[in-house]
Amino acid sequence: MDKTIYGFKMESLSGEEHSLEQYRGKLVLIVNTASKCGLTPQYEGLEAMYQKYKDQGLVILGFPSNQFNGQEPGTSEEIAAFCEKNYGVSFPMFQKIEVRGENAHPLYQMLTDEKPFLGFDDSESGKKFKGFLSKKYPEIYEGNGVKWNFTKFIVGRDGKVLERIEPNIAPEDFEDKIKEML
Repeated sequence: MDKTIYGFKMESLSGEEHSLEQYRGKLVLIVNTASKCGLTPQYEGLEAMYQKYKDQGLVILGFPSNQFNGQEPGTSEEIAAFCEKNYGVSFPMFQKIEVRGENAHPLYQMLTDEKPFLGFDDSESGKKFKGFLSKKYPEIYEGNGVKWNFTKFIVGRDGKVLERIEPNIAPEDFEDKIKEML
């Protein structure tokens, strides 16, 4: 089986089907998003990164999900309006999907198979996330699934998953890594 993102077709927030094949040759950052999460301000850093590096081949793809504490309850129209109004998001955003569990979209099944959960880092935010999830949501903490909103996957220009970045790590904290990969 092809272990690249290029075989997937996804529906944009406006309802148009997009083949991820169109991103062949680009460095792709895939992120599951939510509008009512404590991490929602990461949209700002993601948009800044997109603006700074899109001409060098970076594309960011946002996938809203309502799986974590109901933090993305809106319709596609509401999500699009929120992202535009509050963060000026101009990178591609797609229809709400499930990103973990038995009903996870096949794209996310592939992403987490290729880059399983290796734990949170030893930063203060990493320790907080580990404590929060292991105590309050042990079923989410177990296994390789996406742990929370704003989990990021870096996909190389060949369509293969290179790295997984956990939600506690903000865009500005891995920008140097993106610069190196471009």
